[in-house]
Amino acid sequence: MDELFDLIKVGGSVDIQRTDGRIHSAVVSGINTTTRSVTVEWFERGETKGKEIELDAILALNPDLIPAQPTENVRTLPSKLPAPSRASVAIVPNNKGGSVSTRSTRQSQAAHVLLANQNNLAFSQNGPQTAVAHRAVESMMPPPPPAPVVAQPAPSVVAPPGGTVTRQSAMNPQGGGAAARRRSNVVKEVERLEKNREERRARQAEIKEEKKALMNMDPGNVNWEFLSMIREFQATLEFRPIRDTDGVEDHQITVCVRKRPLNKKELARKEVDVITVPSKDRIIVHEPKTKVDLTKYLENQNFRFDYAFDDSCDNEKVYKYSAKPLVQTIFEGGMATCFAYGQTGSGKTHTMGGDFQGKTQDCSTGIYAKTARDVFKLLKSPKYRTLDLVVSASFFEIYSGKVFDLLNGKAKLRVLEDGKQQVQLVGLCERSVDSVEEVLKLIQHGNGVRTSGSTSANAHSSRSHAVFQVILRPRASTRLHGKFSLVDLAGNERGADTSSANRQTRMEGAEINKSLLALKECIRALGRKGAHLPFRASKLTQVLRDSFIGEKSKTCMIAMISPGLMSCEHSLNTLRYADRVKELAADPLDAGGKASPTVIDTGTISPLIEEDGQDDDLAQLRSLNEGELSADLYTFHEAVSHLQEMEEDVLDSHKLVLDQIPKWHQACATLLAMTNEVDYDVDAYVQQMEDILAEAGEGFLRLKSKVSVFRAELQAEEEMSRNIKEANPTRNGRLQ
Repeated sequence: MDELFDLIKVGGSVDIQRTDGRIHSAVVSGINTTTRSVTVEWFERGETKGKEIELDAILALNPDLIPAQPTENVRTLPSKLPAPSRASVAIVPNNKGGSVSTRSTRQSQAAHVLLANQNNLAFSQNGPQTAVAHRAVESMMPPPPPAPVVAQPAPSVVAPPGGTVTRQSAMNPQGGGAAARRRSNVVKEVERLEKNREERRARQAEIKEEKKALMNMDPGNVNWEFLSMIREFQATLEFRPIRDTDGVEDHQITVCVRKRPLNKKELARKEVDVITVPSKDRIIVHEPKTKVDLTKYLENQNFRFDYAFDDSCDNEKVYKYSAKPLVQTIFEGGMATCFAYGQTGSGKTHTMGGDFQGKTQDCSTGIYAKTARDVFKLLKSPKYRTLDLVVSASFFEIYSGKVFDLLNGKAKLRVLEDGKQQVQLVGLCERSVDSVEEVLKLIQHGNGVRTSGSTSANAHSSRSHAVFQVILRPRASTRLHGKFSLVDLAGNERGADTSSANRQTRMEGAEINKSLLALKECIRALGRKGAHLPFRASKLTQVLRDSFIGEKSKTCMIAMISPGLMSCEHSLNTLRYADRVKELAADPLDAGGKASPTVIDTGTISPLIEEDGQDDDLAQLRSLNEGELSADLYTFHEAVSHLQEMEEDVLDSHKLVLDQIPKWHQACATLLAMTNEVDYDVDAYVQQMEDILAEAGEGFLRLKSKVSVFRAELQAEEEMSRNIKEANPTRNGRLQ
């Protein structure tokens, strides 16, 4: 039997039977003579499979591998062959319309095959003499008749118990010898095609069942394919989320990401959660994609930050690893800043201000209140009690390039710079607080008057940057000891609204876009030490300038992302922005020194919006963000900045004229009273009236001229915005 292994060649093709009854061809990849088995491989459903099969099973399915078996040496031969039976006679019609009786029996064919095998065996065992004798005997045999043309019956189709249809040759129903079981190549090809067809049908049925099962997992979800792919990918991950026992790392710049849960609207729409947080510093975005042939697939994008919070983390855990380590900084004479960044509805106000119960906000659970609580705790600690510090708080917002005091009836504030190059908010209300409860009242009051609007993402959407500051000063002194600025930034998707039909929306979007770009570069400069701070590029970085200067300054950014599929693009933009903030923060120093940031001297107290300084910083923003700030968008930002300056100038002129009107009114009234006298001086009356009208006319003409120029600039801005929208209708300054 070992000679049979020589007939099975590695690389050859054999038929095998699967456990489910299917029979198909496979390629021999190995032969094991010890275990008398054969290893085969085949390609199925896009992958290579294999198994080990016993030799007997291979031979049972591949009878054509078995050669004709030689018999023992024949000593005597019968003198006369038996007559063929009737069943072995086939009648074949001839060309002339008659019939020819052909006697070709299986016995005569078998006899000739037997003689041939005996000749070969005799030659190998007894030498040429024995072989010659056998040939002599063979010559005494009558020559075999020609093979008759017999009509082959069609192979019968048999259904095994497994249910798979196979073909079984009807050539040898009694299971005769190997030669009779041999099948033609045509029959084998037909069987192979049918097997492939049955396998294809089985695969299609299996895929249909899988599709039906996946659709039943979440009935009615149109994105069930993406959902199943995400779940399949998540099954390969090892989850190790952040825990309370994990240590808190000390960084000058800390960037963390928080994923919020799906809200009620997203659950009602059956949105798919495309955000996965497998570990404490890693986050994965499953971006849905569709090929040209409409095949759906996922593009899994990985991001790494200092901390990553999943949707199960509450505000307490987020605060522990983000803002809490910065509280001690302000007691040591430093500046601390915590930013909440993300799209509208991603949870910024929830994280900074506190939980919402409907439209009511619980301010005690936000980072504002938690920071104030720790400030008062450290204030009473033995380590800092001797400093005799006083705590005060301020709350203001920056909307469309203007600063408003939220604790003083939204009074408009002016941003100035004193002779020591310190930024001053003229008229800002700074309230002294002695307890956490007083801080909560200020926060609640400020959140109530903050500028907001309704969007598709959130019915109560913040449209401004809100800055809540906790300030430490020595008692009976105005000297600043430390300051903690907590900033709730406006939605980053509004930065793309530079082509809106509404001018207010355009101005608002341009300012948000510019302020976020400037903020990113200022944080980068803080990490690289000695780099120029482009703080004049926006009002946000102007008022927070002192937070980016000095070795004791520390910053934390909490990037908020929405998990829904519809918010995937905004979430990716948020993550790319946060990644770039941290990306260059760890770069080696160019100079290696500890030089202070380069600051342009503007002299004594003066408006901080110096045209040259702002243009220089805006040009630096463009050079640092070549891929994000196009030439058209840069020109648009310049135009918006110029409009804001002109608006300030027009308003100042208007206020000046308004302040002069009572004086002119009084002068006119006095002059008119003089005419009641009988002998009043007419020449004096005319002269004084001309002076009053000249002065008033000059003021009104000056105001009219500025208003006319301002209107022309507004029309130019509108035309510029229209050109940008036509040139680039899909992407207008998206932040990354």
